[in-house]
Amino acid sequence: MDSCCGPEDPHRYDAVFDERFSGAIARRYGRKGLRPAEQHIVDFLTGVGIEGASVLEVGGGVGEIQLELLKRGAARAVNLELSAGYERDAARLLGDAGLLSRVDRRLGVDLAEAPDDVEPADVVVLHRVVCCYPDFEKLLGSAAEHARRALVFSYPPANAFSRVFIRGMNALIGASNLSFRGYIHSPKAMVDVVRSRGLEPAYRWNGPLWRVVGAHT
Repeated sequence: MDSCCGPEDPHRYDAVFDERFSGAIARRYGRKGLRPAEQHIVDFLTGVGIEGASVLEVGGGVGEIQLELLKRGAARAVNLELSAGYERDAARLLGDAGLLSRVDRRLGVDLAEAPDDVEPADVVVLHRVVCCYPDFEKLLGSAAEHARRALVFSYPPANAFSRVFIRGMNALIGASNLSFRGYIHSPKAMVDVVRSRGLEPAYRWNGPLWRVVGAHT
């Protein structure tokens, strides 16, 4: 399973999501393209209509989802990131694709805590992010309020395997004296948050490691 964990102290993201971690993701994307969950996110948004759209991605890492959406017609993207470890690889990928001028990467902005610091966008993406945040209602609620047209997010399934994995991962991280933790949130409760902000869930994909939910106005 991909790493998915969140800090009690956001300034310590760099301790886990460092340049080595980023490099592995970037190399994998360069060799094989999007993973299945990421491809389903892109497919959903393409079906909703991405031509000329603005994209806001929370915790987009090296930005592979943004790259694919821009290639499919999105006008511009904003990436919110708490770890500086991704920036070098993200800049390289954007430069190679000739898309540097169309992405604004903002470091250190927490959408849940500072929603007024971020402009709304046509579509909002949260991939491998909700399980990194203890207050999913605050994060998803803010994300949905920033989505003019559509929101899509992923999360690990709330089953026995995921719960055992997250517990084991948290134990290892705790033993390293880091403040990161992963979370398994209620899928129904997450969907209810999105629906309460005026977006109707209309797309679901159930993979073995990740679930994807897409909602639109």
